[in-house]
Amino acid sequence: MTACAIELSAAGADDGAPEAGCSITADGAYAARLAWKDGSWFPERWTLDGPEPYAVPLPGNQPEEPGTEVQPLGDGRVLIRRLVAGRHVFSLLYPTGPGTGELPLGAVECADASTRLRLLPPAPGGAYAYALAVGPRSTAVWLVAGGAFGPELLAEVPGRCSGGVWLDGTGRLLALDREAGGRTKAIVVDLGRGGEVSPLLQIAADSDDRLLLADPDSGLLLIASDAPSPGQERLGWGVLGSTLPVRFPESLRMPDCVVRPFAIQPGQVLTPERCAVALRVDGPLGSWVAVWRPAERQVCHLPAPVGWLAGAGHWSGDGVLLLPYATEEVRCGLVRVAVPAGEVRPRAASPRALTAAAPDAAHASGSPVGSVAPASAVPGGLTAPGRLTVPDWPAAPADAVAPEVSAAVPETVESEPLRPVAPRPVPLQQAPLGRLVTK
Repeated sequence: MTACAIELSAAGADDGAPEAGCSITADGAYAARLAWKDGSWFPERWTLDGPEPYAVPLPGNQPEEPGTEVQPLGDGRVLIRRLVAGRHVFSLLYPTGPGTGELPLGAVECADASTRLRLLPPAPGGAYAYALAVGPRSTAVWLVAGGAFGPELLAEVPGRCSGGVWLDGTGRLLALDREAGGRTKAIVVDLGRGGEVSPLLQIAADSDDRLLLADPDSGLLLIASDAPSPGQERLGWGVLGSTLPVRFPESLRMPDCVVRPFAIQPGQVLTPERCAVALRVDGPLGSWVAVWRPAERQVCHLPAPVGWLAGAGHWSGDGVLLLPYATEEVRCGLVRVAVPAGEVRPRAASPRALTAAAPDAAHASGSPVGSVAPASAVPGGLTAPGRLTVPDWPAAPADAVAPEVSAAVPETVESEPLRPVAPRPVPLQQAPLGRLVTK
């Protein structure tokens, strides 16, 4: 992950991206982490949806290894992945009075020693948990919790994949970043149709296009791509199922900093431009939090709380950012930050000494690149994956009509009611980047 450009690595801890300090369920009710005390690691579950957060330690019979993964489920149990004699062993942990109960789920053994297995982000609903096994020539998606007979192989995707973003509210559509032909492109794996694969991002033929974060309610996508500046990845945004162009705002370019989105405000149905996006910023002076909204084209920088579990956080339904932290004095803490729309706090000399000021002139509107093709509706009120496309460089004349690009999409499940889906906008004309303007 260079100066004067946003630095991003491939999504996922296996690609060197900063790891979050804890894992939080999709609804924000529970969190889990490996805690350190008295010279050893142990799992710890946090309850976040009450009046005050509290932690429950879940120590086992022996200390955990540093690489052990934990993830909370929607019912409060904690999934743990341990590496034992080359096998990935999964169990569910839960409190039982003074001790810890453990329910073994089974194990996954990778045939190739070079295969790397890790947990995917918590799935919507919290009833299931998934893992990604990246091998030398293919990537496997495993259901590791919630199945009837232990770990179950759901899909095997040709190529090496990273990342992992849920696109819908049912845990059916999983976006991965696949390496192929020397380039990385985001794809969609439909777990409801046997792992059927369809393309998601195709901004330019010779660009690396990754999906970092998505919000099923609004369809907002946070994208990392080097399409606007070859050789330098930048952070951009688009809307799933829309024909509006992908934009790469200048306000998200922070010199000498690594910037990564970690939470999107939910509930903004049909208004993705109003979604607040929480960003983790790692710079020479440390890590801090920033909040950005597509409609404002500006960034509000906030000092991180002392002991922040960096990269972890969740938006409440009413637009309050919840940041978990832990210190010697407070073992389980939660800071609630309300960032009203329109508030701007530029980055100061120190991330812990921030003051409000007028927006910098450099925070202008981002350069639009590409568009999101419309597609059919699928369960959960989300439009099915399309392809983000742009013309070959240089751009086509202003009077050229943007072609619609279709992709294979899952069939609508009639038994599940559909929520309102945003009307498809009129396709924009493809014009040189300097003249392409959107609201």
